[in-house]
Amino acid sequence: MTDIPRELSEARQTIDNIDAALVHILAERFRCTQDVGHIKARYDLPPADPAREREQVKRLRALAEESGLDPVFAEKFLGFIVTEVIRHHEVIKETYRSGQSE
Repeated sequence: MTDIPRELSEARQTIDNIDAALVHILAERFRCTQDVGHIKARYDLPPADPAREREQVKRLRALAEESGLDPVFAEKFLGFIVTEVIRHHEVIKETYRSGQSE
């Protein structure tokens, strides 16, 4: 790599640290949503909860606005996560239906 200004290198290191923190936070979030998926499966609840999702969108958009983050981006990001969570919940529910649960 060519010589880059020290301040650019430091800014990039900060970004790398934040990215690492985001990955760890997302991993923890998905561990929690896996637990939710098992609870929903045990009680035969649907994988998706549209009312909760609407409330979460409102809440995240407000948090984004307060934080100076584009609320549209925040909503898209949440939508991506929720889609993946629902997919996981569907898999968990199917596992319970087939008698292969923990």
